[in-house]
Amino acid sequence: MSNKQNTDPVVKKINTGNSSQMVFGTINYLLLGASLLILVAGFALMSGTTDIYSSAKITTAPILVMLGFALGIVSIFYKGKTN
Repeated sequence: MSNKQNTDPVVKKINTGNSSQMVFGTINYLLLGASLLILVAGFALMSGTTDIYSSAKITTAPILVMLGFALGIVSIFYKGKTN
């Protein structure tokens, strides 16, 4: 048996540093929260069994839901200003 170090490129050292960084910035989480509120409002407008042909259920609620999903996608891809 030889006493040499492991030089296998597959073996990688684990970084034990204390560099914990959040995946998203604060603005991303705020946008995501706003999108969730918009989604909840849209689905709340859509709920119910009375007057299913009202304009709020046919037009306003689906528009709110689509805007909520769009804002959620924007909140994921948004990158803040870099210094």
